[in-house]
Amino acid sequence: MEHNIVTISRQYGSGGRLIGAKLAELLNIPFYDKELINLAAKSSPIHANFFEHAEMKGTGSFMYPFHPGVPFDLPLNDKVFLAQFAVIREIASQGPCVIVGRCADDVLKERDDLLKVFIFADMEVRKKRAISEYGDVPEKIEQKIITLDKKRANYYQHYTQAKWGSAKNYHLCIDSGCIGIDGAVEAIRAAYLSKGD
Repeated sequence: MEHNIVTISRQYGSGGRLIGAKLAELLNIPFYDKELINLAAKSSPIHANFFEHAEMKGTGSFMYPFHPGVPFDLPLNDKVFLAQFAVIREIASQGPCVIVGRCADDVLKERDDLLKVFIFADMEVRKKRAISEYGDVPEKIEQKIITLDKKRANYYQHYTQAKWGSAKNYHLCIDSGCIGIDGAVEAIRAAYLSKGD
């Protein structure tokens, strides 16, 4: 199997975004994270602010078709998701790229050239990174990590009916605290370049 698209899901503080950015630079292919917000906002009448933290929202059961043009009104969060869904499909159709978050692994699950990655690390590693790299407050960081991970998990389950972080949903799960950021980048690069059987 040839890989062209890499999707990265990640725990808060695991360095997943940085890993994705470094990987894209190493492979010389486009990288999409917050860029997805801008692209989705441009293609939608919904204000860009609603896209900013969409990944941290979403509860209940999303039972509507996953495509724009649904013939009935939807809650705002679902409209935001559908706009992002369309943009993810569009950029993936344009060629190789790295996409972080926003259920991209599920949105593109029918592609044969997809490499789905999940980045995790233990709590102490993530606390240290969140404080030193993101500027989070030490006294409240563990609760923030727990809360944000729960929101990401709820969002993912809401729109995919699958369990966020479950190994069976990914091709590669990497402990960035164990092998480091550069080690994670190299592991994904090796998987990306492998042809499989």
